[in-house]
This record gives sequence, structure tokens and C-alpha cells, in this order.
Amino acid sequence: MSTVIDDALALLTTRYIFPEKAQAAAVAIRRRQEAGEYDGLDEEKLAERLTAELFEVCADKHLRVRTRPPEMHASLTEAELITAYKESVRTANYGIARVERLDGNIGYLDLRQIADASVGGRAIAAAMELVSHTEALILDLRRNRGGSPNGVTFWLSYLFADDMTHLNNIYDGESGGTRQFWSLAYLPGERYPDRPVWVLISDVTFSAGEEFCYNLQVLERATLIGRTTRGGAHPTQFFPLTPTLEITVPTARSVNPMTGGNWEGTGVVPDVDVPAEEAFDIAYRRALDHVLTTTAPATVLAEARAALEDRS
Repeated sequence: MSTVIDDALALLTTRYIFPEKAQAAAVAIRRRQEAGEYDGLDEEKLAERLTAELFEVCADKHLRVRTRPPEMHASLTEAELITAYKESVRTANYGIARVERLDGNIGYLDLRQIADASVGGRAIAAAMELVSHTEALILDLRRNRGGSPNGVTFWLSYLFADDMTHLNNIYDGESGGTRQFWSLAYLPGERYPDRPVWVLISDVTFSAGEEFCYNLQVLERATLIGRTTRGGAHPTQFFPLTPTLEITVPTARSVNPMTGGNWEGTGVVPDVDVPAEEAFDIAYRRALDHVLTTTAPATVLAEARAALEDRS
């Protein structure tokens, strides 16, 4: 395992977005390595130890050593890994666990993952088409563990009128360049720019799922309900150490164009702080109350009143 540790530290010190923290973590792990503290550990135990010790110094939840599932073993070619990734996303329905029209003509989307737009774009467009004629929208990200920044851009573009909304920036440590992410000029299907949106969050919500929430909150486009999110804002690359072991190293950081910061370490703080399991009921009640202030058809208004009565 000595070679594995050496390789992990080489990647850490050359690729981590915060070089000073990387050096400090490497020194601490080298000291333990020389003392023989990792001798006899199998890959799983070594991964757990290194991850914990990296966190002690860097406090970065994206910085991890972990075992790979069989379908993503590093012995696969790059093309095979891409195929395996696409298949895993496809079988997870591109992160879209549920799309529903609730009584009162409220749209509901349960989004567990943010798929890369190049892979999941058609499914995202289909989901938004199904809720495009609702009076309000609830986006459930309580079990969303992250995904792709360009997927966030694709999803959020539906919630703005045009391509004039600056959503996020990502600074890349290796190149020193900053990439800007703006709402898109063209989308398949209808946009949803003019109706209220509630987003459900929890302490499981992570990474790109948090960017999704943070961007909407900063732009005052949605109300966030639930618990503070997990707190990971650094885009990450995956590097194989063995065919069955990898290190994930944050090589970039998000920089919001309005706040100049991000949610790293702090999480995204909800506008309405309640237990995550209560977030849906509160959001749905607020959405139904909104419907009753609109000029929605009488049948929809009757549905909303009945739904409110059922929940009283």
C-alpha cells in the first residue's frame, strides 16, 4: 500500500485547489506512513483512514479516497468508463425520481442527481414539459447528492426568461482561468420564469445539488425549505490509484458572481428552517395558498381548496 499512498499524495499536492492545505495534509500522512500506521490495511480500511486524515487538515468533503464499484474499475478503458457512467445515469433516470402534477395544479419534481446536460438533456426537458402548465413548482432536492455544473445550468435556465442571468463561476486551479455559467438562450420546450418555486433541502443535499439551491436563493428566484445542506462547493476530478481504488481531488472552486463566495463548509442555509421531513407539507401548503390568489380555472381553485382542507 506504500505505492498507493505515494501516488495519492502526489495527486493531492499537484492537483488540489488549495496547495498549502495539500502540503500540510501530505506532511501529516507521510509522518503516519513512516511510523507504519497503514501497514496491513486493506484498500477499504486504508481509504477510510486517508479520507478521515485528509478531512482533519482540509475539511473538504469532496476530498476522499474510496473504493470503486466493479462497473467503474480503473482497468476499463476511458471509452468503457464513459459508457458505464452513461448507463448508470440512464438507469437512474438521469436523476429524476418523480414528476407529478399535484392537486391544485402544483408541479412536483423529485431530483436525486444532476445529470450532465449532454447526457440527460432530453430527460430534463421532458420533465420540465410535464410541469410547464402548473401554477407553482416544488423541487425536491432533499436526497440530491450532486452531479454536473452544466446540468445545473440546464435545469435553472428553465426558471429564467432569457440568457441574461449569470448563475455561477468556476475557477480552475490548473489553468488559472474562470468559466462563467449563464442561463441558456435556447431550451427545448417552455420556460417557467414567472411562477413561484419552492426548493426542499436537507443535510444530505450536496455539491451540484447545493449549487442548484444556492444560485436560486441568491437570485431570489425560489424559497428554500428544510435543513442546511452538507457544504461541498469544489468541483472534483477522479484519479485511479489501483483498478479498485481512487482519490477524488477538488481541482476548482465555485465563485458566485453576486456574493463572491460559495457554500463550502457552511452549506446552503434554508429560508425556512424546519425538519427535512416537514418541508414538503409546508411548501405544498404555501403553493396551494398561492393558487387561491390566482385567476386559475374554477376546477383548479376547487382542487386547491379541497387539498388545503384535507391537510388541515
